[in-house]
Amino acid sequence: MAGNSLKWEKVNYSNERGLKLAGLLCSVPGAGTVVIVCHGFTGSKEGGGRAVDMAEKLGKLGYASLLFDFSGCGESEGDFTGVSLTGHVGDIKSSVDFCLSLGFRRVITVGRSFGGTAAICHGGLDRRVGGVCTWAAPAFPAKLFDSFRNNTLKSEEGLVPLTGEGGTVFLKEGFFADLRSYNVPVSASMISPRPLLIINGSNDVVVPVENAQAIFNAAGEPKEIRIIEGADHQFTGRHKDVWEIMFKWLEKNFPA
Repeated sequence: MAGNSLKWEKVNYSNERGLKLAGLLCSVPGAGTVVIVCHGFTGSKEGGGRAVDMAEKLGKLGYASLLFDFSGCGESEGDFTGVSLTGHVGDIKSSVDFCLSLGFRRVITVGRSFGGTAAICHGGLDRRVGGVCTWAAPAFPAKLFDSFRNNTLKSEEGLVPLTGEGGTVFLKEGFFADLRSYNVPVSASMISPRPLLIINGSNDVVVPVENAQAIFNAAGEPKEIRIIEGADHQFTGRHKDVWEIMFKWLEKNFPA
């Protein structure tokens, strides 16, 4: 499909809490399948430009893409201190609603890191999703985020400081209680018989490969796990390897 047939447009739609979500829709003539891309914790829809590049490559393969900011992130409405896994799951549902309202016949979700965890938790419940792909998704998010608590900083206005790769952010205590209400491997088991692809880097010290293995072990068929040797949590210098794995999975399971 010719590159000049791609059409980019800014879109907005509301989530279940009435907050406006900001998105970028990359459409191609005749595309029946849309890939909804879910960014990571503290990330944004553009992914530093990489998500935009990926969407254009998906377009050339015949797939539309929706890149969106979770509420409280990027250009979407909401306060980052109030983000939660439940909020993320709801935002994905609203994104699916939006894509189906545009006439797409099939929806696939792709999530990176915390966005991947949200995609699994949503995909297990929403049968309208045809398949799920995750990159470096935490299987045990409550344990992971507890490890980021910064006890040397004083909380601001009752907020909990978290210090990780991207610096320090502040969240409400309810974030942690909400995480404990989810069992990600069980959610993964509910995706079958829809395809699930799990990608992780062998050198990921933030979300070690054991997370991918736990999700894979719990999931039903059809499922695939791909470990990229030497890759870190950001897939530094290896993101095109991730894309290639995902493109082949899409073309095998969801021909454009």
